[in-house]
Amino acid sequence: MDEWRPSACILCECNCGVEILVGPSGSFDKIRGDKLHPASHGYTCNKALRLDRYQNGRTERLTRPLRKAPDGTFEEVSWQTAIAEIAGRLKELPGESIFYYGGGGQGNHLGGAYATATMKAYGAKYRSSALAQEKTGEFWVSARMLGAPTRSDFEHCEVAVFVGKNPYQSHGFPRARAVLKEIGKDPARSMIVIDPVRTETAELADFHLRIRPGTDVYLLTAMAAVLVQEKLIDEDWLAEHADGLEKVRATLAAVAVGRYCAIAGVEEDLVRAASRRIASASSVAVTEDLGVQMNRDSTVVSYVQRLLWLLTGNLAVPGTQYVFSNLAPIARDRGHKVGEGPVSPVAGAKIISGLVPCNVIAEEILTDHPARYRAMLVESSNPAHSLADSAAMRSALQALDLLVVIDVAMTETARLADYVLPAPTQFEKWEATFFTFDFPRNIFHLRKPVVRAPEGPLPEPEIHARLVEASGALPPGVVAPLREAAVRGRAEFAEAFLNLLGAEPRLARLAPVLLYRTLGPTLPDGAAAAAVLWGAAHTFVQENPAGVKRAGYGEGLEAGERLFDAIVSSPHGVVTTDDEHEETWRRLKGRRIQLDLPEFLAEVAGLGDRPERAGDAEWPFVLSAGERRAFTANTIIRDPDWRRRDAEGALRIAPSDAARLGLATGDRAVLSTRRGSVEVVVEPTDRMRPGHISLPNGFGLDHPDPESGRVVTGIAPNELTSSEARDPYAGTPWHKHVPARLTPLTAGT
Repeated sequence: MDEWRPSACILCECNCGVEILVGPSGSFDKIRGDKLHPASHGYTCNKALRLDRYQNGRTERLTRPLRKAPDGTFEEVSWQTAIAEIAGRLKELPGESIFYYGGGGQGNHLGGAYATATMKAYGAKYRSSALAQEKTGEFWVSARMLGAPTRSDFEHCEVAVFVGKNPYQSHGFPRARAVLKEIGKDPARSMIVIDPVRTETAELADFHLRIRPGTDVYLLTAMAAVLVQEKLIDEDWLAEHADGLEKVRATLAAVAVGRYCAIAGVEEDLVRAASRRIASASSVAVTEDLGVQMNRDSTVVSYVQRLLWLLTGNLAVPGTQYVFSNLAPIARDRGHKVGEGPVSPVAGAKIISGLVPCNVIAEEILTDHPARYRAMLVESSNPAHSLADSAAMRSALQALDLLVVIDVAMTETARLADYVLPAPTQFEKWEATFFTFDFPRNIFHLRKPVVRAPEGPLPEPEIHARLVEASGALPPGVVAPLREAAVRGRAEFAEAFLNLLGAEPRLARLAPVLLYRTLGPTLPDGAAAAAVLWGAAHTFVQENPAGVKRAGYGEGLEAGERLFDAIVSSPHGVVTTDDEHEETWRRLKGRRIQLDLPEFLAEVAGLGDRPERAGDAEWPFVLSAGERRAFTANTIIRDPDWRRRDAEGALRIAPSDAARLGLATGDRAVLSTRRGSVEVVVEPTDRMRPGHISLPNGFGLDHPDPESGRVVTGIAPNELTSSEARDPYAGTPWHKHVPARLTPLTAGT
């Protein structure tokens, strides 16, 4: 028990490699960065070092399947009973009325790879996840402009631009804090931060464009207009690679830069200087995050920020944007135009990358529409807490004919379920992350269990396999021959598997479970959950032959087998592709960049005609609901003891606003929005602009307490947010722009 065991942090998308020293009782006695991890190289932030609070902290751990009794309490049932009853009830419902939510959080993805088979087995068509609260607008814009998603090379860029992002806390790329400090110390490099908050990243920046909340589209449009009006764009590069320049040029030439800067609340000279710095740089890396993706004009902002780096030719060279390889893509979008492509059955909301907008889920349920969602399968997610307007979401979940939750702990959503199916923690099972965006050397990390799971829970692939089998969709006699072929060898198995799918194409939809039941038992160390990666590895080799070959796996079918074997046998992670920068162009498949997206360019052209927003006496503040801070991450750690600071999750407010209201540090006030009111503790800080207040994410969860039973720490932000406040294109929520007011609590109240 005294060995260091490799794994990964699960608190953000980077999933940095860690090593864990496990004590005799299963405690994580020490945690350190894994120097052998091919992306993080031993780096980790302060959050990962307290992961014992996830594995062994105070939480209401689930260990047996539960069924809700008529009186609302839960009773334990056997796995056989739970699976049989769930399958029976699902088969009674129209498949299109079954809705799937989840599929993995950070570093918890293998289960989601098997959920597709369960959906197909029961005829389910609609799904969503947390990505539809954040990234779908960006996915859609990228698909329409370039045909593929991109990421940014901050490690090598001359100029780094962060739009609504504080990577010092939210990370988002390897070694984030170290890279930020390197840029900040190098006089030849510059950092531009667009954020109303003076974040830790903004403090390192050369240019902090401290905008008024919700005016990002004006500021970014002004910056793009400076590039056009001062003739700073890369004409030759654009002529070679892009279409639509003249319409974009004409629109931006008409922009009143000074007026837009005034609306955004940033000095025009500073905006022009930042824009010129972008134009003069040999390489510019740009990224956006939740500060704009959960804000007004989010999809249009995603469009305009891309214009900044496309107009200056910052693609496919070191230090700019690139198109990455991806062993297991988490989302792909076809780039349908407005008014085209699939929509949700009741609200008619645009479905992007296969995901229904989260903000319409309750609306899709709380109706008498014949196509309403009537059942939900929720996996590794907590929509009763994490989605907008928690009260409405709770009502929707309670209105379902059937709610099934697969999770580790008794969450707010699990308490509303008809059946709760327990799963091991992320350190008790084989797991992986599908957030693999590195370049030129991309990686994949399959992780072994660090500690043994308790008796009772089943890993998600096993749960999905049992649900598929109980559906009757898997014909009898199919599994045994494939399993026998797998025992005889991988080559014979591959031939048998492909022959089966050729003869029975409909079984391809159940391929994950077929692989799990046949190839899975032959994998070493109980790694059956990794079976789904076999097919992914072979597809990956076909899509990325040059990068795979440079990474040392060879070519063709043998490369797929070598890559898969390396993934399964490498506890620290493996390099999957070693790309040249020209690979970006190959992945774009000869497509020219589309600068003119008519709907969004029309929005940009119409900005000058929008009436300026007047102050609202009833709601004088803009609340950002869900700020990332030093000891907040996702909500996977329910035990509040992991936080060393800001135990209650204070409301941050500008000192001038606090003084006007007579509030000091530690005072309490009532925070109100159109959806509700809560009591908060106040922290005046000059990090905040006047009129702007913020609550941290990760709070408002309850945990068991031996003295008082169940205790809630801090404020659940979605008790204050509205599902109607959402982007008109992608449906993403406006969590960072919630109208609010603050009322001091007088003594004795």
